[in-house]
Amino acid sequence: MRARRLAIALTAVAALTLGACSGNADEADDAADPGAAETETSEGGAEGTLRIGIKFDQPGLGYQDGSDYTGFDVAVAKYVADKLGYGADQIEWVQAPSAQRETMLQNAQVDMIFATYSITDKRKEVVGFAGPYFVAGQDLLVAADDDSISGPEDLEGKNLCSVTGSTSAQRIKDEYAAGTELLEQPGYAECVTALVAGTVDAVTTDDIILAGLAAIPANEGKVKVVGNPFSEENYGVGLPKDSDVCEDVSAAITEMIEDGSWQEALDENVGASGYVPNDELNPPTVAACA
Repeated sequence: MRARRLAIALTAVAALTLGACSGNADEADDAADPGAAETETSEGGAEGTLRIGIKFDQPGLGYQDGSDYTGFDVAVAKYVADKLGYGADQIEWVQAPSAQRETMLQNAQVDMIFATYSITDKRKEVVGFAGPYFVAGQDLLVAADDDSISGPEDLEGKNLCSVTGSTSAQRIKDEYAAGTELLEQPGYAECVTALVAGTVDAVTTDDIILAGLAAIPANEGKVKVVGNPFSEENYGVGLPKDSDVCEDVSAAITEMIEDGSWQEALDENVGASGYVPNDELNPPTVAACA
């Protein structure tokens, strides 16, 4: 059974890390404080619990509101977890910042990551991927009254914000506008704040992320998505290198697409923003695990 194989793998990791734990009281404290658990790099998840890394600050994709977690990434993660035999109450959500995702998988801080995690050859050198479960495109967010930027080539000599650990801003410097000045922030919310304040001229990341940010009531009427995507970003499920559950995760994604749950999750979480994904690329064809 798929769930049994994953449970066996998690049990083995838990056994190796048992000596680093101080007892049930500490484990309970970690569960109550996800931030504390995140620092315990020796933990890989206990039997019966699936530790899933997501973004906490991406509306419509991965978003924390108190004890609630919402978004398209969260919906896909819940579906996959269910197919692996885990109910929603057995999932421990862990914040997965862009710059820390590979480290979190390598150090067994999480069992898998659903965090707008683009599959790239460089990342595949150190972690595994299942999927993709969505194909986005890199785009730009600019001030609502700014008509001077219609694509990445217009950023020459201008200030651009992206998130530490993301490949988006560097791609623009390398391929479109070498004179772009980069500002890195820990999260996209900080980038949007800088954009609204006039500190930067644009924010760049994937179009579906930008659409969610633009749809936040506090940002409505202040910013807009350019709507000229210039890349293909295949969102995959991050897994430890050579994970033995990759095929099971990919099979679950395929089933989600085929039974209509994928479209329902997309409509429910990002439909209100007005975002329309590229229908030539979505829903995607799930690749074979390598």
